[in-house]
Amino acid sequence: MNPKDLKELSELIDFLKANKIAEFDLERGDLKIGLKFESEASAPEMAQLGRLLAAQGDSAPVHVAPAAAAAPAAEESGLKPVKSPIVGTFYEAASPGAPAFVKVGDQVEVGTVLCIVEAMKLMNEIESDVAGEIVQLVATNGQPVEFGQPLYMVKPK
Repeated sequence: MNPKDLKELSELIDFLKANKIAEFDLERGDLKIGLKFESEASAPEMAQLGRLLAAQGDSAPVHVAPAAAAAPAAEESGLKPVKSPIVGTFYEAASPGAPAFVKVGDQVEVGTVLCIVEAMKLMNEIESDVAGEIVQLVATNGQPVEFGQPLYMVKPK
């Protein structure tokens, strides 16, 4: 990267931190940038980032997501997270157009398949490690997930 690009990247990081943007991915040609912070962003702040990028004439795909701040609060209320055991892409269903494995309100048992996380072209079925009711879908279908990231919140039986 040239000095101008490094300066722009530094300014972008400062902007993301100042506005509490949790996750940011950008692709421009061969350049791919993925940033993830431990914070929470509001919808207006994410819209502001979108306007900033549009003003720069950037038509590349951009993904910005708020941090999953609801998970710790939910754990305090007795809910248990089902976390991703691997890094990959989260899918609610076995294939596009197929019904989701589970939805909010469904009762699950230990070992019930909840979703798929694709990693290196392998489809890994993720099973529930707790019996109870699905009360929240935390991950977003088709989006990347990290190791240990909550996918679902379950109210134990």
